Amino acid sequence: MSVDSNYPGGPSAAPERVDNDGGRPAKWKIIGPGLVVAATGVGAADMVATLVAGSRFGYGLLWAVVLGVILKIILVEGAGRYSLATGRTIFEGWRSLGRWTTWYFGPYIMIWGFVYGATAMSSAALPLHALFPIMPLWAWAILMGLGGFLMVWFGRYATFEKITAVLVGLMFVTVVGLAVIAVPNIPEMFTGLVPMIPSGDGAVFYTLALAGGVGGTITLAAYGYWLREKGWHTPKWMRVMRIDNSAAYIMTGIFVIAMLIVGAEVVRSAGVALSAGDAGLLDLSKVLNDRYGEVIGTGFLIGFWAASFSSIIGVWNGVSLMFADFWGNMRGKESGHPDTRVGGRYFKFYLIWLTFPPMLLFILGKPIALILIYGVLGSLFMPFLAITLIGLLNGRRIPKEWANRLHTNLALGVTAALFVVLGVYQVVEAILDAVS
Repeated sequence: MSVDSNYPGGPSAAPERVDNDGGRPAKWKIIGPGLVVAATGVGAADMVATLVAGSRFGYGLLWAVVLGVILKIILVEGAGRYSLATGRTIFEGWRSLGRWTTWYFGPYIMIWGFVYGATAMSSAALPLHALFPIMPLWAWAILMGLGGFLMVWFGRYATFEKITAVLVGLMFVTVVGLAVIAVPNIPEMFTGLVPMIPSGDGAVFYTLALAGGVGGTITLAAYGYWLREKGWHTPKWMRVMRIDNSAAYIMTGIFVIAMLIVGAEVVRSAGVALSAGDAGLLDLSKVLNDRYGEVIGTGFLIGFWAASFSSIIGVWNGVSLMFADFWGNMRGKESGHPDTRVGGRYFKFYLIWLTFPPMLLFILGKPIALILIYGVLGSLFMPFLAITLIGLLNGRRIPKEWANRLHTNLALGVTAALFVVLGVYQVVEAILDAVS
């Protein structure tokens, strides 16, 4: 079906290419959906991966961080451009590519949400438990889940966006300030901009992780939904969207580079090996306490908490919107129906799913089969997003004025190839971890 059929009146009624703010300068705000999607995507696991990369390889992978920022800008811009140009959600676009997308996305979002819910709550609980060991870790985790649940259940998008901005401010000032205190080696940083894979165990994995893994997975696809909630829903917002997206991911790049600096200057000089997973950030706080004093160590834990909790409320809001749209479409309801929006019954169902059933994992531990499926599906989502965006941003599915140019297709093709390689690598790692 031609994209023109989306607009009453046929081709003549399709949206025109309007690359300005529509005469509404009041809508130009620094804080936008781009900041939300970027903040949601950077969690504790990304921070640990960057720290370890810095401690092992110094600034040798700085170029991979820069490449990762560029790739995320391309992907998120594509998702936002599709939504603004067509008036359709990303899930509606996926459905137009065939039933296989639904068969993939349906099981993925349910399994991913169940496991991620427990992971995110535990991550946000770690720094609070370290600061206030008055309750067991699982109790802090439940409290974090309930806090995110209440904020999203009763809050409007505008409130959610403001809270995210405060959390981003905390994590940004804390980590960038720490990088300044660590005194980065500027000449060595410049040499790290030359693309090369350093020697050493795990170099390939960390190169792929920094280039493709930092900055979000499924939440990248939520960008179009947040644009709609913001009120940016027609092509006239295209320029605003691009500025919003680029500024947010440049800020994310600065944050990740700051973590790399801390890894290279603090962790490496201390000669410590960080623990696997989120607990590695607790190891860093101890190093900071010894080197700079408890004020700096405590400040870092606050930044750690802000990064983790921003991911909770971001996923609780954005992925719930994606599920609501998915289930609404399965029930024959158009995207934008009240049941599929913030506060709708499908939205609330998934919000409950993210919060309460995952608490069972605090009792059951980590079921190997479930973790394996989660790891496999999670690793393959980014290739899925990159490849489907190529299909959605070319041909009849998007107005010609907003279709990909040759250089954009090439960039998305490179991005898709990188994520396929990274996805296969992570699938193998997930299988090895599960059977070991």
